[in-house]
Amino acid sequence: MKKKDIGFIVIEGPIGVGKTTLAKKLANSLGYDTYLEKYQNNPFLKMFYTNPEKYALATQLHFLIHRSNDLMIDNGIFNGRNLVSDFFIQKDKLFAKTILNKEEYDLYLSIEKNLKISYPVPNLVIYLQANNETLHDRIRTRDHEFEKNIDFKYLNNINEAYTKFFYSYKESPLLIINTSSVNVNNDKDYSHLLKEINRSLTGRNFLNPSGVQ
Repeated sequence: MKKKDIGFIVIEGPIGVGKTTLAKKLANSLGYDTYLEKYQNNPFLKMFYTNPEKYALATQLHFLIHRSNDLMIDNGIFNGRNLVSDFFIQKDKLFAKTILNKEEYDLYLSIEKNLKISYPVPNLVIYLQANNETLHDRIRTRDHEFEKNIDFKYLNNINEAYTKFFYSYKESPLLIINTSSVNVNNDKDYSHLLKEINRSLTGRNFLNPSGVQ
């Protein structure tokens, strides 16, 4: 897959893994626009981290409805633009399945079905991995106010859900990067990433700079 053939690149992974930083950097390198997750605009998110059981459904429905609006207005934000996004729109269902009880999840799926969302298929998905300890350390280091109440058991569950999701993901070419051992902010590793993006990627791929000759 050559760069000129890539119109929509998604960067995904658990909270604290470095999605937004890489999305902005890639967009700048490729001359693409960014489509960034506006999680700060969700009024339920901070309350969810304090009381997950009470605010889980409201949090997920807010994300679902607002993201669906992006895809319905003038054919969505993707119309005629090359984009790098720091989140995978379909991840909403992954989170919903992980944090909602059965009745809430059934309601969520019913609402999603009735919204009749047409999800864009990425030309490339970059999945950033990190072990739980690394994620915990990064979240503490960046010291975002609303993240102070994150339950680390919840974070571990989400990390596991991502692993299971991408284990069977086949809709787009997938590039997996273990950020616990690969630093995409390092010039050498980032250079290898750009080379991978410009290759004809198909199926599942792993970024392993140490193995590149």
